[in-house]
Amino acid sequence: MIEAKEFIEAAREFGFSRYTGVPCSFLTPFINYVINDDTLEYVSSANEGDALATAAGAAIGGERSVVMMQNSGLGNAISPLTSLSYVFRIPNLLISTHRGQPGIEDEPQHELMGQITKKLFDIMCVPWEVFPSNAEDIEPALQRADEYMKKEQRPYAFIMEKGTVAPQALHKNPVKDISSRKTLVCSSYNPDTSTLNRNKVLQRIVEQTPETNTVLIATTGFTGRELFAIDDRSNQLYMVGSMGCASSLGLGVSLARPDLKVVIIDGDGAGLMRMGNFATIGSYAGHNLTHILLNNEVHDSTGGQATVGGNIDFIKVAEASGYSVCLSGNEIDIIDKLFDLEPKDGPIFAHIEISSGTIENLPRPDITPNEVLVRLMKHINSSF
Repeated sequence: MIEAKEFIEAAREFGFSRYTGVPCSFLTPFINYVINDDTLEYVSSANEGDALATAAGAAIGGERSVVMMQNSGLGNAISPLTSLSYVFRIPNLLISTHRGQPGIEDEPQHELMGQITKKLFDIMCVPWEVFPSNAEDIEPALQRADEYMKKEQRPYAFIMEKGTVAPQALHKNPVKDISSRKTLVCSSYNPDTSTLNRNKVLQRIVEQTPETNTVLIATTGFTGRELFAIDDRSNQLYMVGSMGCASSLGLGVSLARPDLKVVIIDGDGAGLMRMGNFATIGSYAGHNLTHILLNNEVHDSTGGQATVGGNIDFIKVAEASGYSVCLSGNEIDIIDKLFDLEPKDGPIFAHIEISSGTIENLPRPDITPNEVLVRLMKHINSSF
């Protein structure tokens, strides 16, 4: 058995200062130690996939990050592990607990996942080893992880068994109190205005996001492809998978790089898929994060199947989640209003109604995801 301090302080020497995750009783000592230390950062995510994507965003911003999760939630992280971390080549250190470990009595819901946890990592091409249970094994284990991540620029996992880490008390609340935050809400709909199309909105966003100090993250599907077609700039990242994770990735970048304005372009389908991240953004993000949701009430790039986006008041969701400013409308000047806002004490949200459909002969990016990422990181002077 080790003390949480022994691993976390050793990890600090390797540059790991930011942690994201979803709790597990095996991880309680780690989480408590990180929260208690004001020089470390912890983001409590709504689910394991968002935790992974937030850590990936922080890594893009230059902060090495550790993702902590119970193995029962590993399934929630499969999409970003396989279509974000692997495809873009983003290294994070993963710590997954091993509930339901064969031969160890545990709750019935952990039985199957306990049997397949190691196989899942193998299938996802994530190398793993058992988390060190002796102090003298910590640095060599971290060294192996560090060497792999630097060489391959992909995640490396530790699987933590029961009773590995000694108890650690929690001495502070991990989440800042935003209950006194006053949200500015402004909705303006013109019934005589024809519905905006995505391309026109994206063109106006491009005009308002200079390359010098802005990072633009576009959700998967037509949004990223249209943005590429309009202007393939070095400050842009096109999500090609991990649907719903654009907002959590953007949160990570914004936390690691408060000097940059991070703009997320989401869709109603993607926003609904990872709606829990609205709350995480509201609690953790600063005024350098702007979250734009384009709502056409369909999954456009897969054939126009309807979402429930027409029945959801996204503005109320964002307001309840703690965003500092919430705008909603159906006219193009909402983009200008959005970027003319004076900085507040929290993130900004805009809900824009658009039509379905896309431009003719819509191209796909002719630059690989990893090339897009390398270009972006060079542009913002960042490295893994």
